[in-house]
Amino acid sequence: MTAVSAERDSARQEMPDRLRSDVRLLGETLGTILAESGGEDLLADVERLRRAVIGARDGSVTGEQITELVASWPLERAKQVARAFTVYFHLANLAEEHHRIRALRERDDAANPPRESLAAAVRHIREEAGEERLREFVEGMEFHPVLTAHPTEARRRAVSTAILRVGDQLERLRAAHPGSAEEAEARRRLAEEVDLLWRTSQLRYTKLDPLDEVRTALAAFDGTIFRVVPEVYRALDAAIDPEGTGRRPPLARPFVRYGSWIGGDRDGNPFVTHEVTREAIAIQSEHVLRALEAACGRIGRTLTVYTGLTPPSEDLRAALATAQAGHPRLIAEIVKRSPGEPHRQLLLFATERLRATRERDADLAYPGPEAFLADLRTVQQSLAAAGAVRQAYGELQHLIWQAETFGFHLAELEVRQHSAVHARALEELRAGGALSEATEEVLATLRVIAWIQERFGVDACRRYIVSFTRSAEDVAAVYELAERALPSGRAPVLDVVPLFETGADLDASPQVLDGMLKLPGVQRRLEQTGRRMEIMLGYSDSAKDVGPVSATLRLYDAQARLTAWARDNRVELTMFHGRGGSLGRGGGPANRALLAQAPGSVAGRFKVTEQGEVIFARYGQRAIARRHIEQVGHAVLMASTRTVQEKAEAAAERFRGVADRIAVAAHDAYRSLIDTEGFAEWFSRVSPLEELGELRLGSRPSRRSAARGLDDLRAIPWVFAWTQTRVNLPGWYGLGSGLAAAGDPDALHAAYTEWPLFASLLDNAEMSLAKTDRAIAERYLMLGGRPELTERVLAEYDRTRELVLKVTRHHRLLENRTVLSRAVDLRNPYVDALSHLQLRALEALRSAEAGELSEEDRSHLERLLLLTVNGVAAGLQNTG
Repeated sequence: MTAVSAERDSARQEMPDRLRSDVRLLGETLGTILAESGGEDLLADVERLRRAVIGARDGSVTGEQITELVASWPLERAKQVARAFTVYFHLANLAEEHHRIRALRERDDAANPPRESLAAAVRHIREEAGEERLREFVEGMEFHPVLTAHPTEARRRAVSTAILRVGDQLERLRAAHPGSAEEAEARRRLAEEVDLLWRTSQLRYTKLDPLDEVRTALAAFDGTIFRVVPEVYRALDAAIDPEGTGRRPPLARPFVRYGSWIGGDRDGNPFVTHEVTREAIAIQSEHVLRALEAACGRIGRTLTVYTGLTPPSEDLRAALATAQAGHPRLIAEIVKRSPGEPHRQLLLFATERLRATRERDADLAYPGPEAFLADLRTVQQSLAAAGAVRQAYGELQHLIWQAETFGFHLAELEVRQHSAVHARALEELRAGGALSEATEEVLATLRVIAWIQERFGVDACRRYIVSFTRSAEDVAAVYELAERALPSGRAPVLDVVPLFETGADLDASPQVLDGMLKLPGVQRRLEQTGRRMEIMLGYSDSAKDVGPVSATLRLYDAQARLTAWARDNRVELTMFHGRGGSLGRGGGPANRALLAQAPGSVAGRFKVTEQGEVIFARYGQRAIARRHIEQVGHAVLMASTRTVQEKAEAAAERFRGVADRIAVAAHDAYRSLIDTEGFAEWFSRVSPLEELGELRLGSRPSRRSAARGLDDLRAIPWVFAWTQTRVNLPGWYGLGSGLAAAGDPDALHAAYTEWPLFASLLDNAEMSLAKTDRAIAERYLMLGGRPELTERVLAEYDRTRELVLKVTRHHRLLENRTVLSRAVDLRNPYVDALSHLQLRALEALRSAEAGELSEEDRSHLERLLLLTVNGVAAGLQNTG
């Protein structure tokens, strides 16, 4: 038995019984559907490939034998097999998600709160710093997730909803009594839903437009986010005072503020126009107003407290009298339905006003969320004064928290544009001639921002991110354009946020901020906000530019310098982390990354992008969404404590010299590879890079321009394509050379155990290495016809794997992460199956005879390729 086979057997044995049972049930159900749909022969072919790839892991089957098996099938059968493995991964992911939810419920213990929970953070801070400091931490904490439309969700929305329906039936089946009619019906419905998932196309036939992306992301708001946020606040409130929560004014304040780039991010996306931005905020408003209306109506209908036991306050009587004067017929109807229940009456009236706000009925509509909140607080204070404290601070408090968090706009819509676009627009405006369509669009966008602020308030849209900020002039350009776009005094309120993306930009960031302090627009906003400022750090392009190791350290250094700059200039600086979903673009567990930031850089505030598959991984299920927000909230609090900061500062000082030696060698190795002549063309040949555009993942083009080099290639397809090749190069390349140059394994191990940044770097690389398959990767790399590049990449892989294990002192990859290791070990053979199918298609499309393919064969091969791309993404749970 090989080491790989032994690891797989160990992983299978370690799998919890209920998870194993769910995976087996779903797998057997899929097998039944395959036999019904494609005949026993299809199921037999799927089983042959499944056994072969498992055999390849223990050495009993060769790669050549698998290649022959896959090549023996007609292309139509190869597509069916690829679809079968893809659907299997969707079902396995679902089973793991349900097991995770079970585990979260079982670990939920108020007396002994789970690690990385808000309750655990509260306990630690209370013990370390005392009650007063705890209250200061809670009062100042902020978590600002920003949803983006970056195309990293390979699944169609129809597939995602089909998976959710399968999950519903799985839950119903597990809750039913064994042998009951209810169990039999749930089993039948489960098979029905798996059959529907099998018959649903895995590929999109039309490209998403930006408003499709808005609606897709808002499904997470409707299904999860709106309901989970007050649950998290309640958990924090209960952690501070478990006995009093729900019977006193809350001690927890709303600390989550959602933002969105969807419909606002126009950097390189010609399909995001000012009309789209205007429509995006309207769609967001529709969703949140419907949610608030439903919640307010539900609470209002149930709040049947009678005036004899719960007399209304004078303020509540006055509010009803005012409503009566303005809307006598409506109030008469409400009173008729709710006689002697004034608290209920005001909430039902508020519900009608929310409906009117949504329908733009100016006579009845709320002017803004503040007026709605005023009504809710009037009801709350009246209930509390009458002794009905449980009614005052229970469900009604949840609604108040929701209104405070989401307003009437749901998430702040942020606008992003490239600095070069602003420079060209200003040049045209200053020249005084005819304006191009691009310049007119810039001006129209600024006018839409002003309209959004008039309609929904300044906080609905005031941040304007400038991509590739190189100087303060790039920021000044936006303020000047705003003044030119509207009449004097009508320009929107703007917080212009510089985005530093490349290594050089990160190094120069403090100098750019020095220049910004001299700009009148920035000075005005600093005065208005109490000297608060925001800057953004780009992880994706910095990693593509200098490699994962150097990017990690440069970002850390930039944060340290910016923290010092903010302290010296008396600025309260928020750093916006533009992290991608994948490890190669700054991804990984957000809470661990947060604890690895430079000391002082968090200061109770964390803003980060959440995109593509990350949105649905984190917000697809309520229990998981709550755990995610709690984990980040825990990390925000802990990263600001003296203990964590002092430990990180001491470790950074002790190991910085070692880290610098690693970074220099890693950078040189990385740049030497990608600067090799012909590398871009080689990369296109060895990966499905050019075909990824056919997946129609999102509205944005994969390149910033029509050029074909790496510089104009966006980070997402760069990472996505390497993931498909099973190389995962952006997550680890250069690290081995860096560790080799540093030498002294004992010092490196000490850095790993003592410095959170270094630990995060190696843990993330270890995860990428674990998802890499050397043998299959070699087949992809050989497609490029450059054996010297293949040899160089594989040699760096071998070096990195060996040294990471030596430094971490692990006997195998992911040894210290049992759950993740088990999932990777069990999945890898099935991912191999899809990779072999993908290689069949890719080799045919890259061969010298590709030009002689018939139109039908080329179409089949391309479709097979795209089906396997979807399947590999589902299996590895990574795209870009």
